[in-house]
Amino acid sequence: MTLFAAARLPREILFGKGQRHVLPSVAAKYGRRAFICTDERFAGTTIFAEIMETLRSSSIETLVYDRTLPDVPRDSVAVCVAQAKDFKPDMVIGIGGGSCLDMAKCAALLISHGGRLQDYYGEFKVPGRTLPVIAVPTTAGTGSEVTPVAVISDPERTLKVGISSPHLIAAVAICDPDLTMTCPPMLTAIAGADALTHAIEAFTAARRGSDPQLPQQHVFIGKSALTDHFALLAIKLLGRSLEKACKEGTDEAARADVMMGALAAGCAFGTAGTAAAHAVQYPVGALTHTAHGLGVATLLPYVMSYNLSAVTAEIAEVGNALGQEPRSNVEEAARATIAKISLMFSSIGITQNLAELGLPENRIDWTAEQALGIDRLIKNNPRSFDPASMRRLVRAAYQGDVAGCAA
Repeated sequence: MTLFAAARLPREILFGKGQRHVLPSVAAKYGRRAFICTDERFAGTTIFAEIMETLRSSSIETLVYDRTLPDVPRDSVAVCVAQAKDFKPDMVIGIGGGSCLDMAKCAALLISHGGRLQDYYGEFKVPGRTLPVIAVPTTAGTGSEVTPVAVISDPERTLKVGISSPHLIAAVAICDPDLTMTCPPMLTAIAGADALTHAIEAFTAARRGSDPQLPQQHVFIGKSALTDHFALLAIKLLGRSLEKACKEGTDEAARADVMMGALAAGCAFGTAGTAAAHAVQYPVGALTHTAHGLGVATLLPYVMSYNLSAVTAEIAEVGNALGQEPRSNVEEAARATIAKISLMFSSIGITQNLAELGLPENRIDWTAEQALGIDRLIKNNPRSFDPASMRRLVRAAYQGDVAGCAA
């Protein structure tokens, strides 16, 4: 195999306890007027007030938009951008969970290039650089602080849609694990399981060749030497600390591991992409109105089982990164890995099948049809699908039959 790799990342990634305190110094490199995107909950916290005071005391003028909603409804972006029009910001700072970071990316896009958000759906539709974005995550899951993607909900579409472009990557990611210390256990679990799914799907993604034009034609290009490095780091850190972070939320070491794991997973899938678990979750999420991370984590063991014949060695290597005991052969190790992930997710409260998640049985075929149509994810899956195999996967995930996916 010819060695091939690609990675698209922020200009600067700052990670560690207390890193939020450098925000004024970082912001000053980009100007003196900062438009802040956050949500109502975080805007009401003492820590947000402290962050705003440090910016003001450093002569950074701020304007705050604190009405970001989950899943970033399309029309809310226009409202956000209208608020910033007369302010003329030099930068956009996203502070909060993944939706706040995605709102910041979308705001920077429309402030810079105008038009409607739907003009940019898909890959490589952003015509050039946007206002610099500084991403400050307060949850550990989406990896949006380092990825080239913003996901929004469009009222004219059943499924959520994405804008994918290297121009959406934040200029700077500031990751302070202290900002996650007050995350409640279930949010910690869902976000962390989302991150682990990102890492595993990136590591087991299809290899799509070494054509020099591949990264120029596609935002997500499948696994490579560099994305594998980030994915395995994420799997190791999340495997050893996610459960502890959920059950002992004040454990600083566990919180740091989980946040670094989410960051590394973002570095992996931001170039490699994700695959079938994410493709199926889009229609499942639309029907059940459940959290994205909960859906992809519910689906992950079933997708891994389906992919077992194509990426046996890779799944076994995931087990090694999780600290699994050695097995006598690679297939046994891979099967044990899938069982370990199922047990780990169960222990932190992740639903075990699509029926528990609330998917109506009479929508299984529709879900399969919609998932199969999400080509940017399906083409990344290491084992191909046809309509029958996708229906079989979704039905097995509905019934809780992990072994039934492997046929």
